[in-house]
Amino acid sequence: MLTEKDFIANSYNSIESASFEWSAPSNIALVKYWGKKENQIPANPSISFTLNNCKTITKLEVVKKLENNSFSFDLLFEGKPKEDFKPKIQKFFERIEKYCPFLKEYHFKIDTKNTFPHSSGIASSASGMAALAMNIMSLEKAINPTISDDYFYSKASFLARLGSGSACRSIKGEVVVWGSHAEINGSSDLFGVKFSEIHSNFKNYQDTILLVDKGEKQVSSTVGHDLMHNHLYAVRRFAQAHENLSQIKAILSSGNVAEFINIVESEALTLHAMMMTSMPYFILMKPNTLEIINKIWKFRNETQIPVCFTLDAGANVHVLYPENVKEKVLQFIQNELVGYCQNGQYICDQIGNGSQLIMNN
Repeated sequence: MLTEKDFIANSYNSIESASFEWSAPSNIALVKYWGKKENQIPANPSISFTLNNCKTITKLEVVKKLENNSFSFDLLFEGKPKEDFKPKIQKFFERIEKYCPFLKEYHFKIDTKNTFPHSSGIASSASGMAALAMNIMSLEKAINPTISDDYFYSKASFLARLGSGSACRSIKGEVVVWGSHAEINGSSDLFGVKFSEIHSNFKNYQDTILLVDKGEKQVSSTVGHDLMHNHLYAVRRFAQAHENLSQIKAILSSGNVAEFINIVESEALTLHAMMMTSMPYFILMKPNTLEIINKIWKFRNETQIPVCFTLDAGANVHVLYPENVKEKVLQFIQNELVGYCQNGQYICDQIGNGSQLIMNN
């Protein structure tokens, strides 16, 4: 089992310049991670679908510096300087320097963009930090070619986690577990691991994201996680997450879609219940979120089509369903749900394979 010490780069060479480009997708948790300990350690394990279309594409150009006493980087978002992103990158570099002591030896030009609208309400921190972590690992591979592929991806997930907890689930696909769990071999609080025992019923599973509210999040993820400290229901919630992960592990292997629906919807509502019962308390759903949920329940009851919802810590609704009912569900979304979306907007996505290398020079 890899430990934090295993991720400290001890021996490496130097290069004058290089450039890399990676894409990394967003992900949607089925069993939610909510609450964290020091150093981005999750209070409970989680499992997620890696998405395919909603991703960040990041190009990294590195040039050797004469002095190595500080971090040096330029940041472009969609080709333009983005100063308000820089403090987060600075903090990320500070967190990972222990494991990547070569960072101050180079000047970085980071050029990043999303395939989904920046103001869409889809969390871009997971995909963004995952894409940056993949590029940094490409640099480490260039200066230490002996590292294995397994180590490469595990450390990328480890680094991504230090930027944004859920980013560690965006390195691999199709299904990723993050957090130590007794029944999942190799699971760790330090990085995400691919879950491979997936029944054909869950292959190419669809996720249509209904953009109910594209505004800035009412509560930042960091604040939301912190509210689990001393939460009245925290201990029971963390135990429930372990229990639900055990159940969904068996469900994903057996192909039981009906049981999958029960766990996934319960987890979504539990996440929001934690926010409603914290101190201070928040309601992150909007009236249209509830309208959509009720419409989905009604449609499922009347048609027996196995469509369900999940939610992040916000108002948008992820509509999940098997590929073989795609046409009927999209028709239902067009007919009954689009009216509840801001400007009628939604994004069609599905399970994907994780980060992809685009260029390595």
